[in-house]
Parts: sequence; structure tokens; C-alpha cells
Amino acid sequence: MLDMPLTLFGVLAVGAFIGVVFEKTFAAIDRDKRRAYWRERNANKPRANRELTSLASIESAQKRDSTEMAADQLKVVMKADFHWRALLNKPERRLLSCIDQVLAEECPGWRAMGQVSLGEILYSRDKDAFWAINAKRVDLLIVDRDCRPLHAVEFQGTGHHGSPETAARDAIKKEALRRAGIGYVEVVSGNTPAEVRDMIRKLAGEYKARSQV
Repeated sequence: MLDMPLTLFGVLAVGAFIGVVFEKTFAAIDRDKRRAYWRERNANKPRANRELTSLASIESAQKRDSTEMAADQLKVVMKADFHWRALLNKPERRLLSCIDQVLAEECPGWRAMGQVSLGEILYSRDKDAFWAINAKRVDLLIVDRDCRPLHAVEFQGTGHHGSPETAARDAIKKEALRRAGIGYVEVVSGNTPAEVRDMIRKLAGEYKARSQV
């Protein structure tokens, strides 16, 4: 009689073991079926959706890279010393003062701003074209009372066109501004204040004439 419970226990244990094995086997089969189903379902998705998913992954990775880059840059900045420097050099400051006087007399509400980035005043759907001009600047920019860019003024000191690289940069700026309908004038170191005033008055007159058409 004592052997029967032991035998029964052994049978139950073996049965339980076999049940666990079968359960794991069927669970694995079911899992494989689910994976196959989702693979087939994803394969049947429109290509655009798959591309969007891929683009989302790329953008997510780019954001992580940008965050890491910003963190690295912050570390570098925290270790460095910084000192202020004037926005404009002495000849550019004299030119700005002269332009401000003419604008106050001829075009109240207009103003001149210094060292303006082209990326702040120009836009293009062509990303390559935009990045070609984004970091470039003009010495002075004349804007109207709504801060709409009207004319870029570049001061060309002695030796400004000393290299092909400088000439190429100026050509890029001129063409981008021209395509946006923004004027471009150059003031050279030999121009007198009277000549600069006449130049600005002429620009203002031309703009007013176009506005009245």
C-alpha cells in the first residue's frame, strides 16, 4: 500500500514533465507562426510606409548624434576663456554711421544692421544651395520698417580681392541675393562720405520708384 502513492507520484511527475515539454513546444511553434505573420504583414505594407519607418530611424539617430555633439561642444566651451570683440571694424563703423544718417533723412523707418548671416534672410527649398550660403555674411544690410531685407552693402578694404577664394565667396553672395530680389552694392575704401550718401540715396530712390509701379 505504501508503494502505490510513490508509484502514483512518479506517474504524475512524469506526466507533468511531458506536459511542460509539450507546452513549450507548442508555444515555440505559435511564436514562430506569429513572427511569420508579422513578417508577411510588414512585407505587404506600401513601400512608402517602410521608407517612412526607415527615415524615422535615421532621424532618431541623427537627433542622438546632435545631442552628443552638443554635449561635447559644451564641455569644450566650459574649459575655454572667451573675450568680446567689436562687431564692426573702424572703417565699417564709419560706413554704418554714414548710412544711418542718410536713411534717417531719406527713408525714416529704414535701418542698417551689421554682419548679417545670409541664412537668416534667405531661404531655399534646395538644401545644398541653402547650406552653400547659410554661414556667409554681409557687412551691412539695409532693411525697411518691417525688417524686410532691401540692400546688402559690402565694404571692400584694400586687398579684399586678393584671392580667388574671396572672389568666389562674393560671387556666391551676389547671386543668391540677386535671386531673392535683394540689392547688392560695394563700397570701397576710397569712397568719400559724399559718394556713399549719393549711393544710398540712389538705392532708396530706385526702391521707391519700383514700389509705386
